[in-house]
Amino acid sequence: MPAKFDLQQFQAMTPLDGDNIWAYLLDHHAERITVKRRKPALENIEKIFRATFKLANEVGFRSMNLRDLCRETGLSMGGLYGYISSKDQLAEMIEDVVRHATHEIPRLFGDLEDPLDRIEALVRASIYVSEILQPWFYFVFMDSRVLQAAQRTMAKESELYVQSLFAAMIRELPQRPAGEPELLAAHILAMFQDWYVKRWKYRAAGISPDQFADSAVRMTRAFLRA
Repeated sequence: MPAKFDLQQFQAMTPLDGDNIWAYLLDHHAERITVKRRKPALENIEKIFRATFKLANEVGFRSMNLRDLCRETGLSMGGLYGYISSKDQLAEMIEDVVRHATHEIPRLFGDLEDPLDRIEALVRASIYVSEILQPWFYFVFMDSRVLQAAQRTMAKESELYVQSLFAAMIRELPQRPAGEPELLAAHILAMFQDWYVKRWKYRAAGISPDQFADSAVRMTRAFLRA
């Protein structure tokens, strides 16, 4: 893969997007889901998670309950139990999607020889995957405190995994600015986390995902060349 690509090109090459995420959930959690007819199962999974994100934004995930979810989706409690048995399972499945994305996407760029090119590609990919899966990333960032201890740990480990990838690439640079690579990597993460946490700010300013990615890459390259 090239180091530079836009959102449209990324959507064409990534195996995980806003549509096939429902198929991923159905297949990955097949042992929990008792509904076996694939088409209605996919439709109801989409309803459940879209309703979850809506309620989490309106009343907070901690305050919502499964009856709220039934009202929002139109499913009966029995119908809902065909997919999940608790809010904890919902949160676990959301965290699983984000973890899967953060671990799979970097593999697309392993053949780039220049570490600075790999850094650019991962910055762009991180911004674009969080654009495609914005409600999922936002939920894990904002509501990770409601996850069970094991899921909180995995969510933290996913972030640290991406940070460690950036730090390793920074260490490969023949010349790099002063500072610990782990700290420099943390600054890069904070820059693109702002994209999916504070979307209102960029929407109000009319900033597109490609504009944000181009700006983030320019800043990163300029600093790491210093």
